[in-house]
Amino acid sequence: MVASPPSSQPRRQPASTDLFDQQREDWRRDPRIAFDAWLAGQQFRRSSADVYRAQWGLFLDWLKVRRKSLSTVDMHTIADFVAGLDIRKPQRARYLRLIERVLDHVREIELASTNPARFIAQDGDAAWRNARDNEPTGFLASVERSLLVAHLFSPLADLSAAARWRERRDRALIAVFLGGGLKTGEARTLTISCVNPGSPWVLVEAANPAFTRRARLSPFAVAVMDAWLAERRLSELAGNLVFPASPSGRPMHKATMLRSVDALIDAAGISDARTTRASPHTLRNTYAADLFEAGVEPELVGQWLGFMQPVSSNRLHRAWQNWMNLQDAPASDIPDPASSTRSI
Repeated sequence: MVASPPSSQPRRQPASTDLFDQQREDWRRDPRIAFDAWLAGQQFRRSSADVYRAQWGLFLDWLKVRRKSLSTVDMHTIADFVAGLDIRKPQRARYLRLIERVLDHVREIELASTNPARFIAQDGDAAWRNARDNEPTGFLASVERSLLVAHLFSPLADLSAAARWRERRDRALIAVFLGGGLKTGEARTLTISCVNPGSPWVLVEAANPAFTRRARLSPFAVAVMDAWLAERRLSELAGNLVFPASPSGRPMHKATMLRSVDALIDAAGISDARTTRASPHTLRNTYAADLFEAGVEPELVGQWLGFMQPVSSNRLHRAWQNWMNLQDAPASDIPDPASSTRSI
């Protein structure tokens, strides 16, 4: 093969481009290589990364057969892909979560505001959910909620200074789940500038400003949060996180948050009678259920929860109605501390 003679003209250097432009072109040109680059920055274990790489490759093969790309993929295509996987429902959910995370990244680069994978993940009637291990949406019963709220207002034991502020922190953590509908990731990164003592509003910031929202705290949650913020100031904890893991201000690990929730639910005396774990997501669902019962419209509840589409809030509302229909016992007449803002 004869090499081409060098040009007498100097090679023109390409104009500098924005980093997002480069990334956009990478995903369009070769989404497998772009995925590998994205995967390298996620700090997954090697075994997990290999699994995600195989899952992403299967999805890309599916798109190729259907002559779709990441720019043209739609809800119907993703729904068909996930529903057609001959695996258990939790594994389908992991596939969908991976696609959702990657498309979040790609669509953020493209400055788009929609992610078809998220809409499918939030649609409770989607076909992909028709698989084994399909569990109904969980809520706390009225008496369970009352007992848990009452425990948040119970006197503190004779604790050391370190144990005292951690107990206050964990109670406030429960409060923003049960009385504010926050997710664990949102609570983990919540900063002092996003809350004000005595205010029922919490600013929940997102990497994409379009997803930033205001969450509304129930009266009991405002009181519990106020007690924690006062304790935090007295303890002189460093950093700007509302819920630090240590005096240095470092963020809480998700596993630590889950253990804290489990411990308080156990202490409230409601875990033994439950057949399923009362997770932070159960508390978030219960926050919505309390609003539904009070007559708040599902669309407004969805706004406070951070749902992007009405279908998600309507799905949760249907799940709550179905759950209520299955309850045999009448509502408990135990007084609900949520109606009180007494000092704690």
